[in-house]
Amino acid sequence: VMPTALKGFFVLFLGVLAACGALPDKPQRPITYDFGPGLVAAGAQLSLNAKSAAPPLVLAEVETTGALDGTAVLYRLGFANAQELRPYAQARWSMPPAQLVRQQARAQLGASRAVLAAGEVAAGASGSAGAAAPRQVRLELEEFSQVFESPTASYGLVRLRASVTQATAQGDRLIAQRLIRVQRPAPTTDAPGGVRALTLATEAAMLELDAWLRQLP
Repeated sequence: VMPTALKGFFVLFLGVLAACGALPDKPQRPITYDFGPGLVAAGAQLSLNAKSAAPPLVLAEVETTGALDGTAVLYRLGFANAQELRPYAQARWSMPPAQLVRQQARAQLGASRAVLAAGEVAAGASGSAGAAAPRQVRLELEEFSQVFESPTASYGLVRLRASVTQATAQGDRLIAQRLIRVQRPAPTTDAPGGVRALTLATEAAMLELDAWLRQLP
């Protein structure tokens, strides 16, 4: 016969096991997204001769503020409150959007020219002593979100401001500036759909940026 004290302990132990079994599952880790290989692979196939076709550029770090400093995948309910940015609970970018955009910009622009980081000196970048320094491209990311037009339709929206400057003895001189706004429909009304739409919108924005830079005198 089991002693009363031991029997009580055994009943308590079974109760603890039952309580543990009733606990909710551990929270899932957010899924991490990036743009995939995309333009990086295409740009890597070009020869040095092809890259020398256009003058080199200096690509500064992409600037942004507020919610875009983090890694959350953001969306707006345009049909309810378009002014509020909301984060998906189970989705994250692998790095802040500004870094992803700069990575894509460098891949696209580097397909036909040398692209340097700010402060980086490339051997042979200037044709002769005293030649002008490479122009600098500055990007400011203003919007990077999935916008819901209705509960069943959304698109990825990328808006950035591009500025081209030239270093002179008197300081940086503004050569041109452009606002680039691109949206692409999301295939699904969830985080994966938003990520896909933002990826396509960013690629299109970089193509527009590249074409604009080629047209500058």
